[in-house]
Amino acid sequence: MTEIIEVKSKKDIKDFVNFQFDLYKNNKYWVPPIKSDEIKTLDPGKNPAFDFCDARFWIARKNGKCVGRIGAIINHAYNKKINKKMGRFTRVEFIDDKEVSGQLFKTAEEWLKKEGMEAVHGPLGFTNFDNQGLLIEGFEYLPSIASVMHFPYYKEHIENLGYGKEIDWVEFRLKMGKEIPEKATRLANIIKERNNLEVLKFKSKSELKNIMYDVFELLNRAFDELPYVAPFSEKMIKYYAEKYFKVLNPEYVVVIRKEGKVVAFIVGMPSLSEAMQKAKGKLFPFGFIHILKAMKNPEVMDLLLTGVHPDYQKLGLPAILINELQSVIMKYNIKYVETTGMFETNTKGITHWKSYDHIQHKRRRCFVKEL
Repeated sequence: MTEIIEVKSKKDIKDFVNFQFDLYKNNKYWVPPIKSDEIKTLDPGKNPAFDFCDARFWIARKNGKCVGRIGAIINHAYNKKINKKMGRFTRVEFIDDKEVSGQLFKTAEEWLKKEGMEAVHGPLGFTNFDNQGLLIEGFEYLPSIASVMHFPYYKEHIENLGYGKEIDWVEFRLKMGKEIPEKATRLANIIKERNNLEVLKFKSKSELKNIMYDVFELLNRAFDELPYVAPFSEKMIKYYAEKYFKVLNPEYVVVIRKEGKVVAFIVGMPSLSEAMQKAKGKLFPFGFIHILKAMKNPEVMDLLLTGVHPDYQKLGLPAILINELQSVIMKYNIKYVETTGMFETNTKGITHWKSYDHIQHKRRRCFVKEL
């Protein structure tokens, strides 16, 4: 018999975070998070998303052993934006046991229904910077730190519980050539000159820090119409800027300005996936050493984030961004680029990646169910 326990004590939180480490132990395609970061994310005193979100978390036990977990989130800011009462399930993990998964989802759904929600979708996090989507294709590829890993049986369990597809994200792996195509450079230069655009590249973190808040402000505008996105508050901007700024290499960031205003950006990072596997969820005493090594000698670059102001989306600015970033790719002899998840409905973006030597190797899904 499965016992469901709401996460309240420090031990419960530890069990909730540690369960995935037990479940995916020795799995070569799982990239573990940093445990301390996960614990902070669940803490209302440290995660400013709790200013506009309510959340509960549960673990499942069977024969005294932790066999699953799930969280439920109500993002009031997003619900206000879309004028719907939507709940989210999050951070779901479970053994291949339908009684366990059924009890976990039942518990989360009952709480959401009690709070007045009319439907539930997920996996989704507090914000679009949190974990999103269930992996349904590409189990044999190592994900970027911005992506996810799940066992194939999850999809069947969730569908058997009455969930259907809401939307998919797709991911690409690009093979980079040894030189920047002349045609791409010529196109980027034409777009820059025609539209009087200024390209900013950075050599130091102090240079980058001066523009980070402008980038987040643009993020609010660029992502406003996307599913699951609510505007970042000033408090959230500060939280994420501080969280990610310390690990960004300024060379992997490109910003475009027009008349002094930030209108587009792209953020890349040397792949940390293998380093995070070696760190095993801890920065100390040795985890940070693996991460530092990965930052210096990358073979793979992860594209973490791209944004273009809605008023400038027809100008072809992504062509400039990726062309400028390719100079860094050449400098470090990077062989592959992993894209972040892109909604399958973004035909323009997908077409852009298909102009490279590529494979579309991963697919994530957001499921939905009426309550």
